[in-house]
Amino acid sequence: MYGRKSESGAAVAYIRGGPLAPDIAGVVYFRDVAGGCEVRVEVTGLPSYHPAVGGKNPVGPHGFHLHQSGTCRVGDSKGPFQAAGEHWNPDGQPHGNHAGDFPVLFSNNGYARMCFFTNRFRVEDVISRSVIIHQNPDDYRTQPAGDAGKRLACGVVQPC
Repeated sequence: MYGRKSESGAAVAYIRGGPLAPDIAGVVYFRDVAGGCEVRVEVTGLPSYHPAVGGKNPVGPHGFHLHQSGTCRVGDSKGPFQAAGEHWNPDGQPHGNHAGDFPVLFSNNGYARMCFFTNRFRVEDVISRSVIIHQNPDDYRTQPAGDAGKRLACGVVQPC
């Protein structure tokens, strides 16, 4: 279908911070379950929350997405991880309904942990794609990517 086959029905992405947030580290697990996929994430080193001030977006909660390409090449250190492409959107939906639009990550002293279910994909569909953590929250409406801001951390989804 979209990616390489995972014989176990499970995959993992090890998240590493880039030049804008080098302390971020974590893991995202994908597991096939009845009717879809369970996604679990645990991450440390997230920047502290800062409310929106002076027309600037807040820092956190953090946008969390599956992106098209399986690369975490930094590229431009002021705008890293652009090679990961846009949000993964296999069925051409408007933003807010992309298969790669995940719930935001709420940081608790730099730590976030979350689990959710989606019926938008199976594990084999997301192998060799990238998981990105953004600086700002996703507004789930701005096209094409939700105004989630700079890309802070990245991990490539690999079969377990």
